Amino acid sequence: MQKLLSYPLTILFFLFFGLALLFFHPIQWICFNVFGYNAHKKSVSLLNRCLMLSTNVLGTRYTFKNNQNIPLDKPIIIVSNHQSMYDIPPIIWHMRKFHPKFVSKKELGKGIPSVSYNLRHGGSVLIDRNDGKQAITEIGKLGTYIEKYNRCAVIFPEGTRSRDGNPKPFKPMGLKMLLKKAPSALVVPITINNSWKLLRYGKFPMGIGAHLKFKVHPPIENKGNIDDLLSKIEQQVIKDIKVD
Repeated sequence: MQKLLSYPLTILFFLFFGLALLFFHPIQWICFNVFGYNAHKKSVSLLNRCLMLSTNVLGTRYTFKNNQNIPLDKPIIIVSNHQSMYDIPPIIWHMRKFHPKFVSKKELGKGIPSVSYNLRHGGSVLIDRNDGKQAITEIGKLGTYIEKYNRCAVIFPEGTRSRDGNPKPFKPMGLKMLLKKAPSALVVPITINNSWKLLRYGKFPMGIGAHLKFKVHPPIENKGNIDDLLSKIEQQVIKDIKVD
């Protein structure tokens, strides 16, 4: 019965989701080209708030728990598990004061209104997952960027999303490069739960009634043995993952 109900709700969701992308695309262009970075950044934050609201049609709820005192005068590296593309709007919205930038696959850099434009012009990097050298080089550029401007890089070290919520082993090279190029950065682990449930049936229909939960953990200093640091970050992220 739930899956049957999800069909009409999914159509309505895609309508609202698509309209938000189309509406904000020219707004982004105007903000970026006329008013500059800060205006563009605000438009992206509002876009992602609207994308979150569009999922309410599916009965989706969000809990974003952040009790941490994270400074604004240092670069930040957010490290999170990855369950779906719907992980991204809540991070952009709730962590917006840190100016989050993403490590994304190059395929997302074209053809998607609003999303592709922001990835190309908002400070994120696009990597070719079949070209390890290119990927590491681009991630290094992002590390240098956040170190210079005290902004925030977001990386999902699993490399691809978990389709059932169970975490995949972290692939360390990209995170190692960020840590190397942004030596003064604080690492902020985030645990995501239940995002995969939006795609429990695949791309169509959408899952309904999901309660997406985000937990921000205490910041970790970028110092000490790199392998020990990576292990500590991974354990912090995965210890609160709950699959039901």
